Amino acid sequence: MAVLPIAKLGNPILRQQATPIDTRDIRTKEFQQLIDDMFETMLDEPGIGLAAPQISRSIQLVVMGCEGEGGFPQTTLINPKIVYYGPQQVENWEGCLSVDGLRGKVIRPSVIRVQALNRDGRPVDIEADALYSVCIQHEMDHLIGKLFVDRMTDMSTLTQLPEFEKYWRKEPTPVI
Repeated sequence: MAVLPIAKLGNPILRQQATPIDTRDIRTKEFQQLIDDMFETMLDEPGIGLAAPQISRSIQLVVMGCEGEGGFPQTTLINPKIVYYGPQQVENWEGCLSVDGLRGKVIRPSVIRVQALNRDGRPVDIEADALYSVCIQHEMDHLIGKLFVDRMTDMSTLTQLPEFEKYWRKEPTPVI
């Protein structure tokens, strides 16, 4: 496995629409290695989610996982589509491995339902809430060329990490 370089804010690949993955490629050794490398990269940062555009691959692939209380299982989403957005909105602090050292508040639906293929190419249908829902939405934004800062409605909450830690952090906020 390998830790891959993260594309940072300003890299044009982060603003592109990612290409769907050909299902014939999913079970190849190279594609499975890419998934493993993405998980290793995500954990090395450390983060709880990583989309392929963040490692300079413009394809519809997302990996995520967050252990512990309030966390969610290790998940791979290939060609994901959100098929339901719950009516309730929640505001959460978000950060991003591609946007170093910044946090900001983003309002998103509190519950979603996503359909995708898993790492074996089998269909999955996931209803997610809380942090899982936020992570899925955040990572899927990368597949359409959006970053969390694009979703912020109040830019006054954009803060650098040392100030976030000093003035705003009330509980651990994972980097998505």
